[in-house]
Amino acid sequence: MNARRVRTLVVREVRATLRDPFTMVTLVAVPMVALLAFSSVLATNVTGMRLGVFDASESAVSRRVVAELAAGGAFEPERFASVAELEAALVRGDVSTAIVLPSDLENALSRRGAASPPEIRVLYDGAETVLAGNADAFLRSILSATGASLATHDLRSRDPTPAAGTPGGVRVVTHALFNPTLDGRPFMVAGTFGFVLSFLTVLITAVSIVNERLQGTFDQLQLTPATTGEILLGKLLPLGAVFSLDVLLMVAVAGLVLGVWPAGSVLFFFGVSAVYVVTSLSLGLIFSATSATAAEAVQKTVLFSIPLVQLSGFAFPIRNMPLGVQWITEAIPATHFIRVTRAIYLRGAGPLELWPELLALAAFGVGLVAIAVRTLERRT
Repeated sequence: MNARRVRTLVVREVRATLRDPFTMVTLVAVPMVALLAFSSVLATNVTGMRLGVFDASESAVSRRVVAELAAGGAFEPERFASVAELEAALVRGDVSTAIVLPSDLENALSRRGAASPPEIRVLYDGAETVLAGNADAFLRSILSATGASLATHDLRSRDPTPAAGTPGGVRVVTHALFNPTLDGRPFMVAGTFGFVLSFLTVLITAVSIVNERLQGTFDQLQLTPATTGEILLGKLLPLGAVFSLDVLLMVAVAGLVLGVWPAGSVLFFFGVSAVYVVTSLSLGLIFSATSATAAEAVQKTVLFSIPLVQLSGFAFPIRNMPLGVQWITEAIPATHFIRVTRAIYLRGAGPLELWPELLALAAFGVGLVAIAVRTLERRT
């Protein structure tokens, strides 16, 4: 391999990229837009959800419960005069979830040693499964904490000390070791790196050789003394540098705009991302070398992106998939990269904890680069 020829090919590719304003805008703008959009649109935390309330108690205790639900900003309570009006609002889609506070709420909480605690009904719009599941966790935690606080105090006085004779029991304390606020934004930010570096790298690279072949420049390149490996490096290195820069920009935007920084080493995260960029670029070159037109290359990229979103764990948890589908997900490089990015971003994991995933990524990288070289050789 001749270093001068590789340098010449790299300079040629850089100049060709810089002369194409659409490609430059795509390389910079799309990652930023995807990062901001996915972190907001696909975030799993509950914010500003309209909560229907029917308060049959109309007591200080029920008003306290509603105030606690509204305090965190997760819910926006809206009162209704009857259960029928509340259910009608759910049918119309005016509210996504609702609670019914019983008329004996205050008396039931004030009865020390009561056989059963008061029952608060919670109604969900079952058509919105994910939304209902997320809201359920928030409502349960808030209602449980509020009910426990009220039950251990004398509700008929303003004395904040625990009431005498309050039944004892085991106090359960839970802690979230990672992402203690249970904010869904870091989860989506970390996954967005995998989606962008998988989809965009393949798309940009997939049309490069096809366009050059249609313009005749790739045929001219084949007449030069450059070998297939040198041509491959001439394609991978410039685009790899651009996408590595994209990684740095995405990390900065996620931190400065969204307030999400990696819990682990930024250098380790950047190094893993740079290696994965080369893997994705190699896959794009394979699509490009096996396509007769740019449209065909784009179609292959789109078909590739469908399992990327559905099966890589980016949007849907792999553990909930059938066992056979879980095996298929292991054959997708993005699956392992997204696991690594989320482990670094949310849990602060390092190489020792992630070596099985890193080994899988390295195997995919070596294999795809080798296939790309063979494919280019067959096309020359």
